[in-house]
Amino acid sequence: MINLSSKILMSIPFFYEALLPPNPGLFTLSEESSKHCSIVLRMKTGTTIALTNGLGLKCLGEIVTADKKKTVVQLSAFEQMPSPNPQNSIAISFVKNAARMEWFLEKATEIGISAFYPLIADRTERTHFKKERWEQILVSAMLQSQQTYKPVLHDPIQFKQLIQQPLNGQLLLAHCEPGEKKAIQSIDQSVNTLLLIGPEGDFTLSEIEMAAKVGATMIGLGNTRLRTETAGIAAAVLLQHR
Repeated sequence: MINLSSKILMSIPFFYEALLPPNPGLFTLSEESSKHCSIVLRMKTGTTIALTNGLGLKCLGEIVTADKKKTVVQLSAFEQMPSPNPQNSIAISFVKNAARMEWFLEKATEIGISAFYPLIADRTERTHFKKERWEQILVSAMLQSQQTYKPVLHDPIQFKQLIQQPLNGQLLLAHCEPGEKKAIQSIDQSVNTLLLIGPEGDFTLSEIEMAAKVGATMIGLGNTRLRTETAGIAAAVLLQHR
């Protein structure tokens, strides 16, 4: 039997099934996963795959019936993985180029960010929320990076509304205006963190002051001016590897 923590597992095709049961037995893959198994990967009876429900549960599945619409697997070797602690989330403004936003979501998921808030700030120019497409990007990135927790994708939210919500952790805001800022590396690593990234043109002074009044810590991301999505990736790396 393959150990779920072994390096061998890294070479086994990994699938997402939101309705994955917690116990051994026969399980029919979704039509999308079935098609990928039998048509794209040409998997046959007896092939082993790995599965997760995106909520930390993972297991192995041996293909019993390979079918493009209803592939059946025998589930075994279950393991519930601990949730990330602390959890790092990013609220990032919509950008004009939708492809750049999708690139950010993909890469930040691979890095390990736990949740995303599409943010509407004063200088946000466009909002193009494609929930179903973005959710699929998160799933693909989770599987690509061999993680078992799919990030939470929140609905778009106004800046003022977000900073006024109760927060279980600390609030950080990255901006390019003059003033005292801390490096992410110096921030408390033991608590949940929500970091805000502004739009092209940055947050307004009014927004920065508003965030400061509710206790947000101001941070800098270096000496160069970054695109919104680049700032998001820089922040994700620094948050996850403090």
